[in-house]
Amino acid sequence: MGKKARDRVLPETDAQAIARALRGSPYKLNLVAEMIRGKSAEIALAELAFSKRRMAVDVRKVLQAAIANAENNHQLDVDRLYVKSATVGKTASMRRFHARGRGRMGAIEKPISNLTVIVSERKKREEREEKA
Repeated sequence: MGKKARDRVLPETDAQAIARALRGSPYKLNLVAEMIRGKSAEIALAELAFSKRRMAVDVRKVLQAAIANAENNHQLDVDRLYVKSATVGKTASMRRFHARGRGRMGAIEKPISNLTVIVSERKKREEREEKA
């Protein structure tokens, strides 16, 4: 028997990839995600490859997974893909303690984040020119 298949939430021209439990602050991850929002997939991959930020490595992997999902699962044209949205969410944070002076403890928070990247296929240029 098993469960019934869920209906597809995204339109047919979209594909997504999700990374859960990324070790890093959502603020820092969002700075990298902001760099690629709205850009073509090819340009976004190039920017992430040369970025000096540590979180760019994880964002690049998720973007590559979203592109692969679009190509293999939804038969979308890779050359026309762009980053429709890149959202970052905060999850639980690990709490660690550090010894301080006079027998006290200092709390250290190690945040964990989620990342969702949605890529979409741009419409053909001919269709845009006919509408205008």
